[in-house]
Amino acid sequence: MDADDLKRHICETFEGVSVVESSGDLFFSYDPDGDVVASEQWTPFATIVTGDTYDGVSDLSRPGDHRLNIGLTKATYTARFGAPPRERGDHGVLDTGFDYAVRDEVLPHPLYASQYWVCVVNPGRATLDEEVAPLLAEAYERAVRAHAARRARRARRARA
Repeated sequence: MDADDLKRHICETFEGVSVVESSGDLFFSYDPDGDVVASEQWTPFATIVTGDTYDGVSDLSRPGDHRLNIGLTKATYTARFGAPPRERGDHGVLDTGFDYAVRDEVLPHPLYASQYWVCVVNPGRATLDEEVAPLLAEAYERAVRAHAARRARRARRARA
């Protein structure tokens, strides 16, 4: 499954998703009104990186290589991987004991695992269907809840 297939899957599966592209990388956020991304007050629930711009540990140097990154809840992350890592090695990479260059396997994120992010390099169809799809759904629902909470806070401030 290539990066374009993943982008299409995310955009077709989840309503209200905005995609921001930067240097070939994609950042997915929940923005049903198209105003959150424009205001720069947004946090992506998933990203697709297509090169080694942010780190080199996933070895995304071959044409077509990409890494899907997904922000999870603490409960889901810790149920799968235990307590998030805190120790950083070279270039700020978290020491999780995993080989971040492994393909088609859900792993802790090399830089953001301490914030409950996971990643998978070059996910295949079976991995997407069996493991990644539920994780994306959770991340999306978390983004929807955060958006609703921001909207409610703005409404309360406007009434005050």
